[in-house]
Amino acid sequence: MSNEVIFFGLFIIFILFILFADLLLIGRNSHELKFREALIWSGVWISLGLIFFGFLWNYGYLIHGLDTAEAIKQKVEFNKHPISLTGDYTTDLSLYNHNLALEYLTGYVLEYSLSIDNIFVIILIFSSFGIKKEHYKKVLFWGILGAIVMRFIFIFVAGELIHNFEWVLYIFGAILILSGGKMLFSGSKKEEIDTQKHPVVRIVSKLFRVSKSEDDRFFIKVDKRNYITPLFIVLLIVEFSDLVFAVDSIPAIFSVTRDTYIVFFSNVFAIIGLRSLFFLVIRVVKLFRFLGYAISILLIFIGLKISLHSFTEEWGFTTVHSLIIVFAIISSGILLSVLIPDKDKAADIND
Repeated sequence: MSNEVIFFGLFIIFILFILFADLLLIGRNSHELKFREALIWSGVWISLGLIFFGFLWNYGYLIHGLDTAEAIKQKVEFNKHPISLTGDYTTDLSLYNHNLALEYLTGYVLEYSLSIDNIFVIILIFSSFGIKKEHYKKVLFWGILGAIVMRFIFIFVAGELIHNFEWVLYIFGAILILSGGKMLFSGSKKEEIDTQKHPVVRIVSKLFRVSKSEDDRFFIKVDKRNYITPLFIVLLIVEFSDLVFAVDSIPAIFSVTRDTYIVFFSNVFAIIGLRSLFFLVIRVVKLFRFLGYAISILLIFIGLKISLHSFTEEWGFTTVHSLIIVFAIISSGILLSVLIPDKDKAADIND
């Protein structure tokens, strides 16, 4: 069994352990996360992501089991890491680990930032379907678990395509540029959701019996007949929205690294923090009026970087440069929102 399979298996076990510990021990009772609780848990999930960054910085080579200078060289060439090797194993190992860690961190920040736009959509879904706030947490938990499975499939299929057909990158770049441009020119407008005509609602309603129960169950039995609940339909719509969102976010991270494992790891650590981030954003969303524009510009930048990847490699564009630009764009959106607030829409974040 290869190092990659062993490492990946242990990683999945760890992620499932902390997710189910959260569900069964910490969040077993349905309740709305208050601002302080959401802030604390956001700090916990971000800390886990940063601890993993520290692990990669020192032991990133363990993912692929690179024990010789030649093995490092082959992996660098295969994933086109922007580093210059020396031929000395110890030196190259350090260069490889540090670059891998920076690629992960850039992807993590990128995914975490883009998640904010996905949260806007989820807020709209919950609002349109009249979901009770105490049910948000349960829907988000199972939504996150489903998202991890879908991202796993999407990432490794996309990674295989990129390694075999490099022109796929240009398609990804075009998707990101178009998505960013559409978001930029649509401003803060969000389309309303027609709860009766949504494709997921129409398809599921034809396939299953739907109850009118408003409790926190996904399935119920009435008179010995099984029904799905509106809450389950909302869960499916959240999963559908994440699938659409992944079309933007996953190609964006492939602009940073072609190592599919790093793409997956950065995705997972960003996704597991989505639930607590949701409860933060839902309270302060109106404070950051320019954040949506920043995300739009970020998508356009990443799309251009993918489309011009052959040129950026010649220009010596490194992972550090990507990280700096991602930070700068998101920070600018937040800073402008603080300096030029919309007083009429200022949110009250106090409980």
